[in-house]
Amino acid sequence: MKLTAKTIVAAKLEPGVADKIFFDDDLPGFGLRVRAGGSRSWVFQYMLGDKQRRMSLGPATPESFKSSKGKDGSPNLGIRERVMQLSLDVRHGKDPQAEKVESRSRASDTFEAIAADYLKAKKAETRPGTYQETERHILKHSRTLSGLQVAKIKRRDIAALLGTIRANSGPVASNRVRSTLSDFFAWSIGEGIAETNPVIGTNKTEETSRERVLKDFELRLIWKHAGDDDHGTILKLMMLTGQRADEIANLTRSELARVEVPRKRSDDGNAELPAFEIDAIDLPGERTKNKRPHIVPLAAAAKALLGARPLRANDDGTPREFVFGIGQRGFSGWSRCKERLDERIAKDLGRPLEHWRPHDLRRTMSTKMNDELDVLPHVVEAVLNHVSSLQSGKKGVAGTYNRALYLRERVVALRRWADHLARIVTEQPAEAAA
Repeated sequence: MKLTAKTIVAAKLEPGVADKIFFDDDLPGFGLRVRAGGSRSWVFQYMLGDKQRRMSLGPATPESFKSSKGKDGSPNLGIRERVMQLSLDVRHGKDPQAEKVESRSRASDTFEAIAADYLKAKKAETRPGTYQETERHILKHSRTLSGLQVAKIKRRDIAALLGTIRANSGPVASNRVRSTLSDFFAWSIGEGIAETNPVIGTNKTEETSRERVLKDFELRLIWKHAGDDDHGTILKLMMLTGQRADEIANLTRSELARVEVPRKRSDDGNAELPAFEIDAIDLPGERTKNKRPHIVPLAAAAKALLGARPLRANDDGTPREFVFGIGQRGFSGWSRCKERLDERIAKDLGRPLEHWRPHDLRRTMSTKMNDELDVLPHVVEAVLNHVSSLQSGKKGVAGTYNRALYLRERVVALRRWADHLARIVTEQPAEAAA
């Protein structure tokens, strides 16, 4: 018989027969399975080598013969066209039943599920600040991918996502999310979850290097309105030390230390300058961008800010290790806090402050140390823990093993900068009206 919308209704079981497949006379392997309980379903039976395989194609109804379009515009073939396609796949050496089983097993491999495993792996191997960025890129910026199977995400999906981020958050955010997603798919390939990286070939937006150096009145306004909460204290410490945002935001109690500045000969070589101890932030290599340990001398103003921080406790009553933030990590919530700070500044100034970022504080300190305080370039580079230039004096073996390189000079430079910053933030805002 030929299976049609009419004949599937007419197909009947003989007395005493509980299950029978009626095969189509014109389309080999296409069958209607009828059970004594009344259920009717489509099957496709085929040979793969010397083995016979059979797969179910769903309930048999008259509507099965109609072709339609899905919500996304993709075609839903009628049952006869679907079987024809499966027959063609078999002739090309494919195994439709095996692919169906694999597809079911991969149905749970959604972006959301695999991203959770990826973030666990990343948390164990990256600095807290870097991990927080990665987490935001995956959970916030890429949340539209959550329900998609990782193996089925296409380049077009990634390109559309990056375009949305570019429009809403700018080219820098788009590029950073692009890098994170590329790493995610490379990791997924290594785990055997994905076969390709759909980020490859998507457009990277051209970025303009930031050269923003804050004016004195801008530093004054930021300091004035930063407040004494976690966010405000972190910004002030960044202003005083020139360190990166995540290095201060994830500061721990164990990183606050007394450090010895070794003795040395005076510049003229006629006298020996004695050793002395200082209060400092002692960052291990896993907490710095360049993976090198770094000592940050603390001027009196910086020590006062840290000394004023309350000693918080964990839920079990033990002292909390992180100086800032809550829970099991350091401070987060930068965007919300900065928006509120900008609102306070705009209300005071009568207009919004030109767009600025926390990292601009680091560039500003470096510029002013070089241009206004006559701090030697290699000392400034050492303060910032830069190792990319010969001026730092920390490139190569010496920089790797000598954590105290230029430490005495750094102490002097940061004290000089703290005094200079104090004069800036306490002056009358004469130039603010300009």
